[in-house]
Amino acid sequence: MKQQDAAGDILQGFTDYIEEIKELLSSDIWENIFLNCTKNEVLILWLLYRKKEVNMSQIAEYIHVPLNTATGIVGRMEKNDFLQRERSPEDKRVVLITFTEKGRLQFQHLMDQLLSYGIKVMGALSKEEMELLQKMMGKVKEVLREEKKNDKPTGGIKRITIE
Repeated sequence: MKQQDAAGDILQGFTDYIEEIKELLSSDIWENIFLNCTKNEVLILWLLYRKKEVNMSQIAEYIHVPLNTATGIVGRMEKNDFLQRERSPEDKRVVLITFTEKGRLQFQHLMDQLLSYGIKVMGALSKEEMELLQKMMGKVKEVLREEKKNDKPTGGIKRITIE
């Protein structure tokens, strides 16, 4: 029972914290691309940010979905003018995915904002607090890694809405 109470307290503290800071963040962040994207779309944007251009197989592998699912996700993102598909000049059979100018600028703007906030937050922390934060982040990663190892596939069918 104590563990449940502690978990409830942590969840309540986290939700209270989100409620408090949501008003402090600029409307630009709330209106930015991340709030209109699924987890997989955000991961694809991050992959493109790092690699500049990728093919569909790389995307599917990176986000751990079948190729046809990745194709649907990229299609929606292309429709929203974040990405574009182009044939590779070296091998016309290969389709490369890249940012559109709108997608690149929007993602860069978000990264700039996050970096700016990160610098301000880190500047407000003492050296000891930074070390503690790094230790805490390491612990969170360990717990999540352990959970991932213990995850068992449900075997159920996952329904995905295709537009």
